[in-house]
Amino acid sequence: MPFRITKKIAVIVTLCVVCLRSLAVDTSTSEPYQWRNVVIGGGGFVTGLITHPRAKNLIYARTDVGGAYRWDENSQRWIPITDSFGLEDFTGIESLALDPNDTNRIYLAAGIYEFTRSAIFRSDDRGRTWQRADVPFKMGGNETGRFNGERLVVSPTDGNVLFFGSRRDGLWKSTDRGVTWNPVTSFPKIAVPMPTNNIPRRFWNRSVGIICVLFDGQTIYAAVSTTGTNFFCSTDGGDHWQPVPGQPIGLRPNHVVLAADGILYLSYGKEPGPNQMTDGAVWKFNPATKSWTDITPLKSPEDGQTFGYGTVAVDAQNPAVLLTSTFCRWKQHDEIFRSTNAGASWSPLFAGATWDFSSAPYAGGIKPHWIGGIVISPSDSNRAWFTTGYGVWACTNLTASDSGASVHWNFSDDGFEETVPLALASPPIGAHLLSGVGDIDGFLHDDLNSSPPQGSYAGPHFTSTEDIAFAAGHPQIIVRTGIARGDSLHVALSTDGGKNWRLLDSEPSPDVPGGAVAISSDGRTIVVTKRRAASEFTTDAGKTWSVCNGLSPDIQPIADSVNPECFYAFDQNTDTLYVSTNGAANFQPVKFSFPFTPTPRGQGGFGVPDATLIATPEREGDLWLTCGTNGLWHSTDAGQSFAKIESVNTALAFGCGKAAPQGKAPAFFLFGNVTSQRGIFRSDDAGLTWLRLNDADHQFGWINHLTGDPRVFGRVYLATTGRGIIYGEPRVASIIGEK
Repeated sequence: MPFRITKKIAVIVTLCVVCLRSLAVDTSTSEPYQWRNVVIGGGGFVTGLITHPRAKNLIYARTDVGGAYRWDENSQRWIPITDSFGLEDFTGIESLALDPNDTNRIYLAAGIYEFTRSAIFRSDDRGRTWQRADVPFKMGGNETGRFNGERLVVSPTDGNVLFFGSRRDGLWKSTDRGVTWNPVTSFPKIAVPMPTNNIPRRFWNRSVGIICVLFDGQTIYAAVSTTGTNFFCSTDGGDHWQPVPGQPIGLRPNHVVLAADGILYLSYGKEPGPNQMTDGAVWKFNPATKSWTDITPLKSPEDGQTFGYGTVAVDAQNPAVLLTSTFCRWKQHDEIFRSTNAGASWSPLFAGATWDFSSAPYAGGIKPHWIGGIVISPSDSNRAWFTTGYGVWACTNLTASDSGASVHWNFSDDGFEETVPLALASPPIGAHLLSGVGDIDGFLHDDLNSSPPQGSYAGPHFTSTEDIAFAAGHPQIIVRTGIARGDSLHVALSTDGGKNWRLLDSEPSPDVPGGAVAISSDGRTIVVTKRRAASEFTTDAGKTWSVCNGLSPDIQPIADSVNPECFYAFDQNTDTLYVSTNGAANFQPVKFSFPFTPTPRGQGGFGVPDATLIATPEREGDLWLTCGTNGLWHSTDAGQSFAKIESVNTALAFGCGKAAPQGKAPAFFLFGNVTSQRGIFRSDDAGLTWLRLNDADHQFGWINHLTGDPRVFGRVYLATTGRGIIYGEPRVASIIGEK
């Protein structure tokens, strides 16, 4: 299994390579692979839904980090439509747009953060294939206000014309289907406040900007995330703009929808969300009379609980039927309200509702929250969907509430996998896969094709399991680290293959929010490296701890797969390998000097992980080291010397699996560049030759790390940055998401 030096995507390593060994490679060869998700079901923030007004049951979903999906009514599953995107920058979907006159055309505004690249993607076949146009404005699919919208819109009278409301660069227009864009200079320059309170540091100084652009015949509306004047209209195709008269101020708009009778409905929050929203409202605007009406179902605060309103939806068949959702109503939990009289009165839908989460049992313990998107089917008033921070719920009896009956909600996430796996382990006995997953702990998978019936891990529950390792000689002994009880890191131990867990008797200091773990091959020595702290080890399940002497803070050891006394650690800041031969008590640097310049963590750009050190199973002293753009290195003498695999230009993730029939070496899997070709590769001869396993349609964004299965030749598990856990095997069936 791979042991990572760090868990987060960090820096682009720009170093100079000296080749120590020339090896043969044939990148013209490939092996057809089938790709499937390890089924969890949902798991991440679904930031928006959009339905086509003319095609029955044609619905699309966007996510903050996991790309976009299309609902397939025949199979009752979501189809991922962005697996061909090969860079993590484009898996954060800022907005979706459909051509109302062409049921096959769809557009995506894609870009995960304002400091990464952004583009508009267009498709003429419902997302089966895409064309990309890079754009001069930035996006933030995983930033503040990411559920607002929609920012991207297609003109209902001219399918070549699109508008896009950016976060800080104003309004933009395209007249060639999104290929080229020009700023709409007449749009008002709004001083948009930068949200900072309770916002993660990476989002500081980010603006939300224009959150929605909407056509009503020849009139165009645009809403801006500011508490001042924030709603504007144009009656001449966007050439001139003016504030909508009489509009409410003091809150920020989140969503704007148009009813069939011409009435506009807007949801508001004091903050743009999703991390905080302390006030909100729902208003309707009648353009014919220029009148505004406050139709807020429940005022904030309520019993001391503050909250806002995330979204609003209207029934296309009956414009008096509305849905709206509270947002950040944590104490009483969020609610969806329904009105059948255009907002004059409202009824809650969740009281007495029934919930079916059998497709993903872990979801039974999570209350609906971050309800940032709701749609009612344009062709069926009984059918509705709403989004949450962990997936999509749907119902087919929405009107049952009119008679006081229960609305039945189904966790409708078959095929929808949006998690960020932080750790993977595939032991040679027991369950085939154990995982650490951001925000929903992690899972033990006996059956890869169904969500575990027991839900997430039994025993101590972590918000996120950050690392996991098993004892190579006693693989039923497993340790994992995770964040729980706020932001502090804890360590859990299992002696039955991950079925049951207990916390260690104590944990090393300091009390920090993250870290890694390693365990000796005999299961006796556990090493924990807390973030920004020196590594410590225990030989008595946490009763006592000792510092690993000789290592700088944040340098994370791994265990030899055979010798329980041997541990290794790589310091990327100095490109030095350290070895311990006394059970992690003391580490000494080896004399071998890597022939490239060290690159400290935190330097360079975004997108390449830190170095990764891997111990080959069942081979004492056999190590592999990935060094980003410095490639892949191999040692057979416990790190005293390393040879470079010349054909590997870039090594981003690496892992071991079961050897080929009659093979002498384990199968080795690589995500990186082999002779300048990016892909996922397998070598059955210790790196002499490589087979490419994926193709242009199966890129899955960025691969954080991977590991092979020690019991199934050819099987590889991929930890993505938003598409969940993917596993691949030599092709015997249809490929995941096959168009």
